[in-house]
Amino acid sequence: MMTIRRLIYREVVAAVVFVAVGFLALFFFFDFVDELPDVGKGTTGYKLTQALVYVTLMVPSHLYELLPIAVLIGTIFVMARLAQSSEYTILRTSGLGPWRALKTLLVLGLVFTVLTFASGDYVAPVADRTAQLLKARFEGRISVGQTGAWLKERQPYSTVNVNVGALLPDGDMQAVRIFESDSGGFLISVTQAARGRVAEGGAWALEQVERTEFSTRGAEAARVDRVKLPQLRWPTEITAEMVSVALLKPDRMSTIDLFQYIRHLDANGQTSQRYEIEFWRKVFYPLSCIVMVVLALPFAYLHFRAGGITAYVFGGVLIGISFFLLNNVFGYIGNLRSWWPWLTAASPGLIYSVFSLGAFGWLVLRR
Repeated sequence: MMTIRRLIYREVVAAVVFVAVGFLALFFFFDFVDELPDVGKGTTGYKLTQALVYVTLMVPSHLYELLPIAVLIGTIFVMARLAQSSEYTILRTSGLGPWRALKTLLVLGLVFTVLTFASGDYVAPVADRTAQLLKARFEGRISVGQTGAWLKERQPYSTVNVNVGALLPDGDMQAVRIFESDSGGFLISVTQAARGRVAEGGAWALEQVERTEFSTRGAEAARVDRVKLPQLRWPTEITAEMVSVALLKPDRMSTIDLFQYIRHLDANGQTSQRYEIEFWRKVFYPLSCIVMVVLALPFAYLHFRAGGITAYVFGGVLIGISFFLLNNVFGYIGNLRSWWPWLTAASPGLIYSVFSLGAFGWLVLRR
């Protein structure tokens, strides 16, 4: 059995690598074409080599998204080819029963699951953040929309709403505005800073600060005090990772960063539905590799005519694309309809698991 397992592992891994490289080359070409209009623009001049580096840094994110589809297509190709050449029939007579074959593919699917999780949780977030900072060097900054990113924090005696206009290439924040209100919801201070950075000891170091304080203790005592300061240390528990999270896409974040940001939103009474869905998608999406190898196993028990393998591989491509689309559709609908985040993220995998187990039971066990 060791020889049979090595044969299947070698063939499947080679096919998956071939399909993944093909997809990555295609996406690399598309990304590079999209970057060509920006070459030569920007404050420092966006060079062709910088565009190539930026597109290369986007490869880990594409690998995370495409690996389950590559696993499905590659495994279907190997199983169908073994069935067409009657090699799988020989393997069955050598003792490779349905359950043993399923166990063999599950082990391989677990390896691809670990690889998908590692690429999406460790490599892709770092590479994507580096790519965004590289892009910011010629654009000058990273921002979200026209008003930047908003964060909220509850402090011991007040509620604070923070607006960060943009994130500079060196990691500093630009156009920082801090609105502080009391327990009754009345505005008590507004702090504006041209620049800021996260300092040690749970605080922000603000520069070129203009602070306005409002006193509302009585009609006669009401007054407005305005002061300008070259520097100001503002105590807060908002970290640099939280600011990056608010400015970058949640699907590019690691699982730990998402979990910490969700806790921050819940602690400050903010909606976290979108980030909870992305968190559970991070948990369940790598497991789809196991679903894909189970879905590909019934192809080894089909009877192929000459040239019929192409149609089944094309069917595998359509199944992979439909899984990718269904995964995104469920994410959008779940966010709009306020579905349970874990159920929203797990539904595509559960649907395809039922489908793959049904196909396995009908084609493999009954036939």
